[in-house]
Amino acid sequence: MGEYSEALSLHQKALEIRDKILPANHQDLAQSFNNIGAVYYQTQQYPRALLYYEKVLDIFLKPLPANHPSLATGYNNVGGAHDIMGEYSNARSFYETVLEIDKKSLPSNHPDLAASYNNLALVHENMNEFIQALSYYERAPEIFQRNLSANHPDLTSIYNNIAKLYDKMREHATVVT
Repeated sequence: MGEYSEALSLHQKALEIRDKILPANHQDLAQSFNNIGAVYYQTQQYPRALLYYEKVLDIFLKPLPANHPSLATGYNNVGGAHDIMGEYSNARSFYETVLEIDKKSLPSNHPDLAASYNNLALVHENMNEFIQALSYYERAPEIFQRNLSANHPDLTSIYNNIAKLYDKMREHATVVT
C-alpha cells in the first residue's frame, strides 16, 4: 500500500501545480485526474476513482470530437468503475458508448474493439442477460483471431468467458425448470 500512497501523493502534487498554471480544460489536467483515478481504482476505492474518471471526461468532452479514442478510454474507465461497483446498467451505457466510438474510429480488426465486445458481454452476463452476453462474446474471438496467434492469452480468456457463460446458462435453465 505504501507505493500507492506515495504515487497518490505525487499525482496530487502534480495536479496542484498543473491546476495553478494550466487552463481548466487542458489535457494535462485530464492526465492527472486519470492517474489519481487509477490509483484509487487499484486500491479498490471505486467511488473516488469514478469521481476522478468523470473529471477526465468533463475535460475531454469539450475540445474533442465525439469519436476521439481518448473519449473511448475515458468512457471505458467510467464504465469499469460502475461495473466493479455492481452498477451494471450504468456500466453498460458507458461500454456501449465506447463500442460506438471504437466502431467509428478503429479498424474492424483492432484489439480494442474486441475488448469492448468483451466488456459488454461481461456486463450483460452480470445482469443475467445471457443471450446478449453470448452475442458480444462471440464477436471478440473473431477479431482476436485476425490479429493474434491461436495460443494468445487474450483468446484463451475469451474462450473461458464463453465457457463460463454456457455453464451459467445451463445452471439458470436447471433452476428455472
